[in-house]
Amino acid sequence: MYEGTKGKVKDDIPEYITLEEALTLNKNQVRENYKEYINSVFVSMLSMLQFDKLFVRAKGVSVWDNEGNEYYDFLGGYGALNLGHNPDEVIEAVEKVKDMPNILQAAIGNLPGVLAHNLAKVTPGNLKRSFFCNSGAEAVEGALKLAKIASGKQKIVYCQNSFHGKSMGALSVTGREKYQKYFKPLVPETVPIPFGDEKALEEALKGRDVAAFIVEPIQGEGGVIVPPEGYLKKVRELCTKYDAYLILDEVQTGFGRTGKMFACEHEGVVPDIMCLAKSLGGGVMPIGAYITTEEIWQKAYGTMEKALLHTSTFGGNTYACAAAIASIQAIIEKKLPDAAKEKGGYFLGRLKELKEKHPKLIKDVRGKGLLIGVEFNQPEGGLLDKISGGAISKFSSEYLGSLIAGELQNKHRIITAYTLNNPNVIRLEPPLIVTKEQIDKVVDALDEILTRNSSFLGITVSGAKTVLGSLFKRQ
Repeated sequence: MYEGTKGKVKDDIPEYITLEEALTLNKNQVRENYKEYINSVFVSMLSMLQFDKLFVRAKGVSVWDNEGNEYYDFLGGYGALNLGHNPDEVIEAVEKVKDMPNILQAAIGNLPGVLAHNLAKVTPGNLKRSFFCNSGAEAVEGALKLAKIASGKQKIVYCQNSFHGKSMGALSVTGREKYQKYFKPLVPETVPIPFGDEKALEEALKGRDVAAFIVEPIQGEGGVIVPPEGYLKKVRELCTKYDAYLILDEVQTGFGRTGKMFACEHEGVVPDIMCLAKSLGGGVMPIGAYITTEEIWQKAYGTMEKALLHTSTFGGNTYACAAAIASIQAIIEKKLPDAAKEKGGYFLGRLKELKEKHPKLIKDVRGKGLLIGVEFNQPEGGLLDKISGGAISKFSSEYLGSLIAGELQNKHRIITAYTLNNPNVIRLEPPLIVTKEQIDKVVDALDEILTRNSSFLGITVSGAKTVLGSLFKRQ
């Protein structure tokens, strides 16, 4: 007999929580379930910075908590919400296919072929054949395998400070030791080079033994790092010269985010393989993909023996494909790449004015379109550092971005986050449907925070007190 979660037995049926009951749970119940059965440390991290809100409704740029408070989402699902929360077009598309088979492996589905056709039309150059999966990391995994089998080579070159995912292959080309060190040995023959350094790339490629170079057009998790003008074009030339495939990871930058449908179009670059995900599903369904040329596909999987060497059970399912078809159509018809260019230029301009007003606090403002990073200067602890044995500086170096994000959320109801590879940077990545009035509210909120904390020593000490207070409260 199965003993239920409350230690009771009911007619051989476990004590589960129904969906109807789940929708009525209060904040503490939600927190305890996550803490007990998923990740207790993550719950502690969120509660330390008072990020553990219970959000119950979302639409467009806004989300509402269980107390009815409205927040502006300027994190945007790390680029998954280009159309905003719960876009009608995508929800309706999924509703239209609810009676169709969602997963049916012994047949050719209608919608995967249509989605692949549409991707071939909207992506640059001669990219044609798509493979569908469930996430950006899976798209990267498939792209790496594609490059190896098509080229007959093993070596992959990637960039330091990059982020391509946390599954084993993607992790092996993610340029941060923090994520890699506990899982070694990783996939062999992966070579890191500095981002934006074309000479380092040429040195890595000149042996002509490289299957592919994988790179983000803009490093998102690295702190929204935009490479030098012309870098991608030079990368394309070098990969062609030394017979290595160019894999562009457009998982975050794709579908209008940077002011073009795809970020590589700013320099007229066509990759050999492009990785896609996030907003491909309209923020509703999980779907990832890579798209490549006819020539590469045929080299890799163009025989009966090799055709099914790389597959995915849920890849190309009906619901996800319907969402993706509707998402692409909505992004194009609403001219969201143009909107991202216009509003991103406005946002960057206002943030640069803020930098001029607070030069000691803001180190840099950078980005393209509506993928923007604000980097703060590292505060010096001074006397308090001496008293605390350096703890103040250590705390600020690890939590500064999250402290600013905490101020924005808890005092101004604006959701942001710091970048994983650079905790001094907060990322501003709102839905592409954002208004200038909403952008103004974020800039004004940042101005208020920076004015109130003329030195980040104050916010660092305040943040430290908040964290320590939360720790003692839980003990």
